[in-house]
Amino acid sequence: MNYPVWYLPEIGGGTLIALIAVLHVFVSHFAVGGGLYLIYAEKKGLRESNQAILDFVKMHARFFLLLTMVFGSITGVGIWFIIALVNPAATSFLIHNFVFGWAAEWVFFMVEIAAAFVFYYMFGKMEWKDHLQVGWLYFIAAWMSLFLINGIICAMLTPGEWAETGDFWQGFFNPSFFPSLLFRTFIAVLLAGCYGYLSASWSKDQEVKRSMTRFSGIWALIAFAGAVPSAIWYVAVLPSPAQGLVLGKSPTIVWALQWGAGGVGLLLVITLIAGIARPGLNNKAVACVAMICGLMTIGAFEWVREAARRPYVINEVIYSNGIFKKDVAPVSEKGFLTSAIWVRNKELTGKNKVSAGKELFIQQCYACHTLGGSNNDIAGLTENMSYSALSKYILRIHEVRYFMPPFVGTETEARALAAYIAGGIHGKEIVDKKPAADDPVAQGKVLFEESCSSCHALEDISGTFVDMENEEVGEVLLTLGEISDEMEAFSGTDQERGLLAGFLKMASSGEEPVPAVNGQTVFEDSCSACHAAEDLTDSFGGVEQEEIRTTLATLDEISDEMVPFDGSEAEAAALADYLNALKGGN
Repeated sequence: MNYPVWYLPEIGGGTLIALIAVLHVFVSHFAVGGGLYLIYAEKKGLRESNQAILDFVKMHARFFLLLTMVFGSITGVGIWFIIALVNPAATSFLIHNFVFGWAAEWVFFMVEIAAAFVFYYMFGKMEWKDHLQVGWLYFIAAWMSLFLINGIICAMLTPGEWAETGDFWQGFFNPSFFPSLLFRTFIAVLLAGCYGYLSASWSKDQEVKRSMTRFSGIWALIAFAGAVPSAIWYVAVLPSPAQGLVLGKSPTIVWALQWGAGGVGLLLVITLIAGIARPGLNNKAVACVAMICGLMTIGAFEWVREAARRPYVINEVIYSNGIFKKDVAPVSEKGFLTSAIWVRNKELTGKNKVSAGKELFIQQCYACHTLGGSNNDIAGLTENMSYSALSKYILRIHEVRYFMPPFVGTETEARALAAYIAGGIHGKEIVDKKPAADDPVAQGKVLFEESCSSCHALEDISGTFVDMENEEVGEVLLTLGEISDEMEAFSGTDQERGLLAGFLKMASSGEEPVPAVNGQTVFEDSCSACHAAEDLTDSFGGVEQEEIRTTLATLDEISDEMVPFDGSEAEAAALADYLNALKGGN
C-alpha cells in the first residue's frame, strides 16, 4: 500500500519471480555442490595418475565457470530486480533487517569469483596441492554464501521469535535454519552429480566417459541418502499451518510435490542404472533427462517453500500483498483507499465504485491472482458468484480460505471490490437485493451463493442429496470440515442452515430451483412509476383474483396511458396475488 504496483494482469509478478528464481537456484546450488565435485574429481585424476580425467576436470571447470559466474550472476541480479518490482515492501524489510547478513554474503561471493577464475585459469599451471587448496577456498566461500542466504530466506517461512522481537540472530538462526541448510547442501551435491552426467556424456574418451559417469552416479546416490532424512526433518519443524499445507491441504502444493516426486524417482532410476550399474548407457539424451529431473526437483522444492508461507510473504509479518500484519486493524478502521499512497480513488462515491474496486483488486489481490491468466485466474474462480455473495465472501475470505490474506478495508470498500469483480469483470448486476422473507427458495439460493458458490456450481451437487431428508442435509453441513480439509462447517444460524439444506435438496435434482416470484417486487418494477400501493386498496373490492389476472392482460383497454402486463406467467400470478392482497388496505 506504500508502493506502486507493477500490474501485469495476464502473467502476474509471482510467475516471473518463480521463473527467474527456479533457474537461478538450479545454477546457484550447482555453484556450491559443483565446487566440491571439482575437488574430488581432480583428486581422483591425481590418485589414478590419469591425465584424461584431469583434462575432463578442466573441461568441466570451464563449463562450471561460464554457467555459474555468467548465467548464475545474471539471474541473481534478476531476482533482486524482479522482487523489488513485485513486492518492494518485503524486499525493503529483508534488506533493512538483515543488511549485515547480505553484506557478508556479497564478500563471500567476491571470494567465490576470484577463486573460480584462479581454479580454471591456473589448472595445470601451479602445484596440484596449491590448486586443490584454491578449490577448497572456492567451496568454503560458496557454502558460506549458502549458509548466509539460507538463514535469511528461512526466516521468511519460520521466523520464530524474530517476528516479535526483530532480533537479527533470532531471525537468522530460526527454527528451520539447520534442517534447511543440511537439505540444501545435499541438494547442491545431488545437482553436481546431474551436471557431471552432462559433462561426461560429451566426452569422446569412452573410458573417461564411463569412469566419470559412475563417479557422478555414486556422488548423486550419496546425496540422495542424505537429502531424504534432512527433508523429513525440515517438514517436521514447520509451523502447523505451513506443515498442513505441505502435507496435503493445498492442491497446488500437492501438484508441485507430485512433479517433484516424479523428478526424484526418475533421477534415482537414472543414477542406479545409467549412472552406476551400466555407465555406458549415459549419453546426451539421458544426461539431459537427468538435468530436467534435477530442475523439476529443485523447482518443486522452491514452489512448495514459497507456497507454504501463504498467506504471508514473510510469515506472521507481511502478507503476500505487501500489507503488514500489524497494519490490518488500523487501516481497516480508517479505510484502505484513504491510507494507500498509490491510488487515484481516495474516496468512494456512486460513480467510482467499480474503478475504486479495480484499484483494491490491484493492491490486495493481484499479488496472487491473475486476470485471464493461467495462475489463479480471478475470473474463473469467481464465475459462479454474484455481487451479493462476493460482498460477504470478501469480508470473511481469510476464515474460509486460511491461506489467503484478510481483506483490509471497510465494508463499503469490500462491496466496491465485489462490484469490480462481479460487474467489471463478469458484467453482472451489482445491486444489493434481499430475498423476500416468505420465499425460502430465494433465501436458500442466496445462502448457497454466499457460502458455497466460491468453490461449487449448482451442477456440482446434482444427485448428491437426492436420497437424503432436509434434516440429514443440515447435519452434513455441520461436518463439512470432516469431509474435506478445504471446507469448513456451515457457521450460520439453525434457520439459515435449514434454508440452505432445503435449497441443496432441491438442487440435487440436477436443475436449479426457481425462486418464488415476489408480487410486491413485480409491482414496484412494473407499476410503481404511476401508482402507489395505497391508491389501489379499494380498486379491486369484489373482484376475484382470476379476474385481476385477466385484467392485467387488457390494461390498455382501461386506459390509453397503460400497456398490457408483459411479464412471465409466474410474475403475472404473483402480481395478481399482491393486488388481491391490497383489498381493504392489506
